[in-house]
Amino acid sequence: MRNARKKLIWRRDDTELALLALPTTVWYILFCYLPMFGILIAFINFHVNPEGGFIGSLLQSEFVGLDNFKFLFSSNDIWLIVRNTLLYNITFIILGILIPVTCAIMISQLWSKKLAKVFQTAMFLPHFLSWSIVTVVVWGFLSYDRGFFNNILWDMGAPLVQWYQRADLWPFFLIFLGVWKSLGYGMVVYLAAITGIDSTYYEAAVIDGATKWQQARYITLPTIRPVIVLMFILAVGRIFYSDFGLFYLVPRDSNSLYNVAYTIDVFVYKQLQTATVGMASASAFVQSVIGCLTILAANWVVRKVDPESAMI
Repeated sequence: MRNARKKLIWRRDDTELALLALPTTVWYILFCYLPMFGILIAFINFHVNPEGGFIGSLLQSEFVGLDNFKFLFSSNDIWLIVRNTLLYNITFIILGILIPVTCAIMISQLWSKKLAKVFQTAMFLPHFLSWSIVTVVVWGFLSYDRGFFNNILWDMGAPLVQWYQRADLWPFFLIFLGVWKSLGYGMVVYLAAITGIDSTYYEAAVIDGATKWQQARYITLPTIRPVIVLMFILAVGRIFYSDFGLFYLVPRDSNSLYNVAYTIDVFVYKQLQTATVGMASASAFVQSVIGCLTILAANWVVRKVDPESAMI
């Protein structure tokens, strides 16, 4: 019994590890846990009190219950907004796995490491560009008067196109830009997982006469499957969020693109011109709760299919 109940001894290694983890712990407390008190804003009519500070403003504001949530669900276009948000995110989830995984496998098969680095850098560069810059570039291509595409049509004698009024084309533009900007980040994650695969697996496969396709199918994909599942679960958790810059800045808030570019985040931003901070907080709270539920649901499904790849 005495051996089973050994005394816990704090050792020097524990001190070093605790000091190593201290900055990250402090960062999470300050920027992840303390701000959670702000969730109260979703249930009050928040007004800033200069004398009482933030805490005083919270305590002195009027409690309104669920009134702030009516702002989100009382809109006549709520189903259009939810539909756009869900369909775009489902498309981004599917393409955000297929295309980066394919590119990562292709780059990993290049013999020239310098060429692989060039391709990897070129694909990763758009990740660092802000949507403001991308918006200007897109305007340079699609502008009616001076756009690159319309200049080509003018030289060919074809009629010019009002690109920012063609709602039938913009879903493809938005999907392309969203995948193009996120491709490099996802590819680097999968490429790092592929790099960690033991090379002896491929050497044995080559000896057995396996082709590149067979190596990717029976070695690469099964080995990086946990990473793919993890990225899938994390992406599902943001299925009710949308990239504000992509859906608001790039279409330049065109009224003609309302039915294809109006998402939850754009709706909340535009409503803030007449709404309150509590209404925006209520919308973010709903998105967070639904995101948490979708993560748990996705993890539950993964655990039923492949227990080893589940997060929890």
